[in-house]
Amino acid sequence: MELRTYWAVVFTVFTTWGGPCIAADLIDRPCAARQVKSGQVCVCTAEYCDTITRQPPESGTFVSYVSSEEGLRFHKTVGSLKHYAKGSSYTNVLELDVGTQYQAVNGFGGAVTDAAGINWKNLTDQRLMDHLIQSYCGDSGIQYNMLRVPIGGTDFSTRAYAYNELPENDVTLSNFTLAYEDYEYKIPMIKACMKAASAPIHILSATWSPPIWMKTNNAYSGHSHLRKEYRQTYADYHYKFLEHYAAEGIPVWGISIANEPLYASVNYVPTKINNMGWTLDAMSEYVLENLGPTLRGNNSDFKHVKIIAGDDLRFTITLFWNIFVAVYPETLEYLDGAAVHYYMSDYVPAAILSQAMKDYPGKFVVATEISAGALPSDTITVDIGSWSRAQLYVNDIMQNFGNDVIGWLDWNMCLNTEGKPSYIGASVDSPILVNAEDGEFYKQPMFYAIGHFSKFVPRGSRRIKVNVDCGTKIQNVAFLTPYNTVVVVIHNEGPEENVRLRLGDEEAELLINANSITTVEMLNSGHQIKLFFPVFLCYIFYFIVLM
Repeated sequence: MELRTYWAVVFTVFTTWGGPCIAADLIDRPCAARQVKSGQVCVCTAEYCDTITRQPPESGTFVSYVSSEEGLRFHKTVGSLKHYAKGSSYTNVLELDVGTQYQAVNGFGGAVTDAAGINWKNLTDQRLMDHLIQSYCGDSGIQYNMLRVPIGGTDFSTRAYAYNELPENDVTLSNFTLAYEDYEYKIPMIKACMKAASAPIHILSATWSPPIWMKTNNAYSGHSHLRKEYRQTYADYHYKFLEHYAAEGIPVWGISIANEPLYASVNYVPTKINNMGWTLDAMSEYVLENLGPTLRGNNSDFKHVKIIAGDDLRFTITLFWNIFVAVYPETLEYLDGAAVHYYMSDYVPAAILSQAMKDYPGKFVVATEISAGALPSDTITVDIGSWSRAQLYVNDIMQNFGNDVIGWLDWNMCLNTEGKPSYIGASVDSPILVNAEDGEFYKQPMFYAIGHFSKFVPRGSRRIKVNVDCGTKIQNVAFLTPYNTVVVVIHNEGPEENVRLRLGDEEAELLINANSITTVEMLNSGHQIKLFFPVFLCYIFYFIVLM
């Protein structure tokens, strides 16, 4: 390799990882706005799709990005920091305390369901398909680094299915193969995201329902449990899934014991969704005698895979974690953490999440599902262009990360404009809606709400303390990133307001737009010397590449 080519490659790798340089081929393309019934969407076609690049802040400056109900989408500005004179008195001050740190962030993402893969493939034009993937996973998009992948079918499939459905009662799983949907939809979409992403993608998986011959009700939905004689078979079922996805070049980061087991555990809760219930006694025996030893055993290739309890509504963390590990403490040898979903969270304080892990250092909570329009109280399932749904997402992300959650994942990455397909007739909203017939897709306000976090808070960031002076009601959460910058996300649900962000002896003065989301990034000024060498390297790379 020629010297010029070598340094060009090194420069590309360095800038891709988000250091203080910006790759020359990444440019900002504004939203192609379209007014719709409830607000505004950004339209992507084969020829055009909006993009956003992160601009690393220089010493003495801050960079802000604003999305608002009035139509701004990642509107980028650079401002100058001012010296803070001690003793000065101001209102609406957010003091950023990098010395007080909380949980490390693992990432953000969404679910590669059958429905998402079908809608993505329905775009047919490869350029448009690439735009959707880049929008979510690329450096010019919102940089997802986590994906949730169902093991078999869900309610957002076009049929009910599992692996190894035949022969029945096959304890050796002699016919275990992945489904058509894996090879045609899920795996291609995952691989496209992995190729587009500049950070490793962490895959989380869960089973909605195993093959029905393993279940007490011989059906995909309804009140049911796993037949005791198939507990080891069920553990092997997960192991074989891990093997098959690894063979496709897709390593799995974590698996849940079950998706939303509470519904199927209760006789009087009707549901059409694929599921299977668990008692705590049965779950403990399964973890201790089957799943745990199968994944952590000497002959396992998947000792690193996280085992996650719960994966159900927020309030169930008390049942599927606190009560579970208190009654069966030996399960802590195998369990790495718990997962929660958004639904019905209004009835439970978010503090339940941080309290759950207070006595279990090293264990984590991850939020694995949210979907607007999914509640019985939602009279509109798909509300195209809705700003209030962007606010719902921001509130949920802030609640979760404000209470020590390490990761946050949306549900379907894309659906059609009716919120489908679903074999049970379900319909929900999604941050991206696909209009395949017209050869376009729409980025909803929810998409940008997620991006205000996922784009600017990379894996390894740590949440820091924010001291609020003089009582602003604006919501906020802040992080110290691996780039040695501080990122603050501000959510304003009211009229415009002046806010000061104070970091050490420097301040950023901002006018926060009404009904807006603002992300601000600035250098951690106490340690700016750390950035000298990378900046110096940037200049050297530019010089060599352009010789």
